[in-house]
Amino acid sequence: MENFYSHVIAEKIHKGFSEENESLSGEQFLIVESPIGPLTLVANDNALLSLDWGDSATKYRTRFYSNTKETSHENPILLAAKKQLEEYFSGQRKIFDLPLAPTGTDFQKRAWKELLKIPYGKTITYGEQARRLKQPQAARAVGGANGKNPIGIIIPCHRVIGASGDLTGFAGGVEMKKTLLTIEGITPSPRKS
Repeated sequence: MENFYSHVIAEKIHKGFSEENESLSGEQFLIVESPIGPLTLVANDNALLSLDWGDSATKYRTRFYSNTKETSHENPILLAAKKQLEEYFSGQRKIFDLPLAPTGTDFQKRAWKELLKIPYGKTITYGEQARRLKQPQAARAVGGANGKNPIGIIIPCHRVIGASGDLTGFAGGVEMKKTLLTIEGITPSPRKS
């Protein structure tokens, strides 16, 4: 499976990760139960657009309900995302294979693409992610971009930690980040100085 990893990442980056904003017409959403609470998946006919939980999921459903319809049987991308998330949470999936079209700035999209390269069960620091983007002084900007990631878990911003090993900067909160890392076999603990 590890040899397949780089191939899947290359496919996502070059084919499934939109460089332009996808049309948001025809959006559908699906609420999926998970060990971290209900997740709201949003997709159009071409790609997964967002994965939200907690307050942000409630706000999405309230704000966009008139333009978006909940579905459980129609959108193959939503159904595939649901199945893959169930497999992830049960420990059976390490790599997601879905077309993704997050909306963001060019810098945010570059940061999110870099997140897709972090293997399951591994972490890097915000500074390392900035270095990988060839902008070593941009650790805070990387943290800001990761915080705006609209497809958390699948674009794994939870795999980025503070330089000291602290679990910082996760939109879902530190406990959720810890839970996701634990699912991946990582026992988070701060580094000793």
